[in-house]
Parts: sequence; C-alpha cells; structure tokens
Amino acid sequence: MKKRILLVDDDPQIRESLYKVLRSEGYEVVLAANAQESVDKFDPERTDLLLLDLNLPGQSGWDIFERMSFLNPLLPIIIITGRPFQFEMAAAAGVGALIEKPLDIPYLLRSITELLAEPPETRIERLAGMHDYLRFSLPLDETIDQRPMRPDSIEGRPRSPVLVEPKQEKFTRRKHYGRRAC
Repeated sequence: MKKRILLVDDDPQIRESLYKVLRSEGYEVVLAANAQESVDKFDPERTDLLLLDLNLPGQSGWDIFERMSFLNPLLPIIIITGRPFQFEMAAAAGVGALIEKPLDIPYLLRSITELLAEPPETRIERLAGMHDYLRFSLPLDETIDQRPMRPDSIEGRPRSPVLVEPKQEKFTRRKHYGRRAC
C-alpha cells in the first residue's frame, strides 16, 4: 500500500510542485492550503507523514504541529519553512526534519524515506528528548556566513544538508515549548 503524506502549505506553487514530485515517487499525497483544511483532511490512522509549512493563514504551523502530534504522537513530521532560525524550536519539539526554503528536493525525499522507515521506538526517544538528532537543511542558495548564529555555521562543518546533534540543554526547552513527551 502507498504511504500517505499530508502536505500543508499555503503557497499553491509549492503545493503543486511537491505534489508532482511526491506522486512520481509513489506516495499518496493529500493537499491542504491552511490550518483548517489540514485538520479536516488529517486521518490519524491513515496519514503516514506530515509535511508542514510554518507560515499559514489563520494559525501558525507550530499550532498545527502540536495538534497533529497530540492526535498521533508517532507521526513523522517534516517542517518546511521560509522562516529562519527555527532550529532550536524544531529540536525541542522533536521534529523529524527541518528543511528551509528553497527546498533541497533530493534531501527532502531522503528525509521522507528515512523517517518512514524509522522504528516507533526512535520516534518516541526523539519526542522524549532521548534521541537528539534532527535532520536539518539550510536553503540551497544560502552560505554559512549569512547565518552566524546557526548550529551548522561552525567553521569546517558542511553547509547543507547536515545531521545535527543539539546540546543537552534542550530538555528544559521541551517543557517551555509545551511539547508533551510520550
């Protein structure tokens, strides 16, 4: 059976482009343009992965993230965003991947494949703060020196994509951001 991806993005061009790419990769894709549509189209039993933009009309993508995670705590979620500096929030929330726009499509597809294959125990560990890895990719057109405060801007580290291990201090942030642990 095809894996089902709920794609939530208010930009019709991004929705259509990603729809075509994901369908060509063999996924069933459900599209939503805003928070209400995403809630209406979300099926906790049938949705295998959530691809979520943060800049949505009406409600923040983080609000949708919280609601979907509450309905299905084991749901793999990839945040795609044009908002800079979302790394700490994503790491504290237990997001599976954070990819900044413009998207690196091969990296996105690899992240989807990895998250869908990830055992539920690993997801639980990430949500509980025991598994600290976050798949993270800067926009393809950005250089390291444009973001001096980024965790991947340290001299000698690759620009994009990277697998980052956040500091242990995220355990206190997890409570601050209201993310419930399983």
